[in-house]
Amino acid sequence: MNSETTPQTPTPPAGKNLRVKIIGVGTAGSAMVDQLNREEFATAGFALVNTDSSGPSGPTKQILLDTTPVRGLGTGGDPERGRKMAEESFEKLKTLAADTEVVFLVAGLGGGAGSGALPVLARAARETGALVVAFVTLPFDCEGNRRQQQAQHALDQLKLACDGVLCLPNQKAFQLLDAKMSFLDTFRATTGLLTEGMRGVWRLLMHRGMIQIHFEELCALLRERHGESYFATVEAAGATRTADVIAKIPTHPLLDGGKALEGAASVLVSILGGPDLSMADVNQVMADVNARCPKARVIMGAAVDDNFQDRLAVTLIATRPRQPETAKGAAAKNIDTETPETAAAFGAELLHPTEAERPRTRMVPPAPALTLEQRDEIISKQTGKSGRARKQTGPRMRQTTLPLDIVNKGRFDKSEPTIHKGEDLDLPTYVRRGISLN
Repeated sequence: MNSETTPQTPTPPAGKNLRVKIIGVGTAGSAMVDQLNREEFATAGFALVNTDSSGPSGPTKQILLDTTPVRGLGTGGDPERGRKMAEESFEKLKTLAADTEVVFLVAGLGGGAGSGALPVLARAARETGALVVAFVTLPFDCEGNRRQQQAQHALDQLKLACDGVLCLPNQKAFQLLDAKMSFLDTFRATTGLLTEGMRGVWRLLMHRGMIQIHFEELCALLRERHGESYFATVEAAGATRTADVIAKIPTHPLLDGGKALEGAASVLVSILGGPDLSMADVNQVMADVNARCPKARVIMGAAVDDNFQDRLAVTLIATRPRQPETAKGAAAKNIDTETPETAAAFGAELLHPTEAERPRTRMVPPAPALTLEQRDEIISKQTGKSGRARKQTGPRMRQTTLPLDIVNKGRFDKSEPTIHKGEDLDLPTYVRRGISLN
């Protein structure tokens, strides 16, 4: 994340006095926000940003990005059109984040509004000084490579515009769902996973803990220049809730089979339980997390909520460092960059490309200069007749020698002549046959 150009975030009040706004962008983002339990996010403000006037409508404040040529008909799946519409309404978008400490942006990437307008909205919100966290989904594979490419491009732009991007690839979540699940239920299930992550961050911000995670720590974690952010929220209830939570962490679909923790640079862990939360519960959870990411900087917080009696919830946010571009290029060329020698050689090749030596031009040397007597002698040997005795059918033409330099044959200079049926094939045909050139 580019933290150097980010305005200083004011220190917000703690707990429930923290001002948070949740903004859904595009058709998918608006649908996700409408499905949220408003009672659970009771103190948050809500807003929608759309480019299609036929989108969901209701009491939630909505900004319609519109231009005269479009006339409320949307972007037609074109992210560039969505970006231009958002740029034209940039000042209006800034008002959505006015007097707000934290902004949650919710959208599905791949279409025109989410992919085009969302990065612009994130930039507008950051200019107000708010902490901006985006919760986005990536398309299913069946949606086609065009939407996949548009989503990936938008994700790269969003990482530069937001303080944190928590991304859910729908295809990864789909692999854990029932294959016979209906089309509509599949989308609801993936939306539910994204909502879980949003709920976890919300609890982290709203609940003052016995071990507090300060707002500034969350800002510093998300604003560091990491390449990927992973998040997950796991819950369990009953007598075995601690063991159940520990078992769910490595299998959570958003943690990439536990690999997100293994390669993490920083991990934030928020534990929420009821009045019956014990120190042993906290120790068991943190021992498991620390064992999975021994090289990461771990930030832990724990809070107690009376409504969580006999329940336990753990939220994790893991950030991984960005892969250097040179490593990506080497991987594409099947070059092993693990050793310094190969990496240096690859870099030298890029900086100082060498040109292949051009092959020397093959030149055939001209025929040696012969006197008239030598020529007649050669012809008489080959034909048995003297060249002078041949009947002249026209005016005698004097054969001259072109003023060409004799080129050394190099390694063929001392080679034997090529003789075939008594004729020296190294001599030109017109010399062997005594033909005068006009």
